[in-house]
Amino acid sequence: MAHVIFFEKSGCAGNGRQKALLQDSGHHVLARDLRYMAWSNHAPLEFLGGLPVAQWFHPSAPAIKSGEIVPADLDEPTALALLRDNPLLIRRPLLQVGDERRVGFDATAIHDWIG
Repeated sequence: MAHVIFFEKSGCAGNGRQKALLQDSGHHVLARDLRYMAWSNHAPLEFLGGLPVAQWFHPSAPAIKSGEIVPADLDEPTALALLRDNPLLIRRPLLQVGDERRVGFDATAIHDWIG
């Protein structure tokens, strides 16, 4: 099975369930708290590239829910700076297997990707 690097918010119940599903499927999961990563301006693009800017953001982040930040109104450089400065805004989980990186947890897509 796969060795999955799982970037999460430690303590998040949803991320906990997602990790458990991966582990129950036989995958080795190495969890990393995305809050403590040294994100560069472009590192999130390795996971988010190809998605519209609005889909880069975690919809339940307080600044998103309150309307303080409106992802659909942001250009790419501004969005990347916000994600770098506040990683809890990043849509999660971020997943890496080998050199391939993905964002979000769609169980069917993950099964098709790594089994």
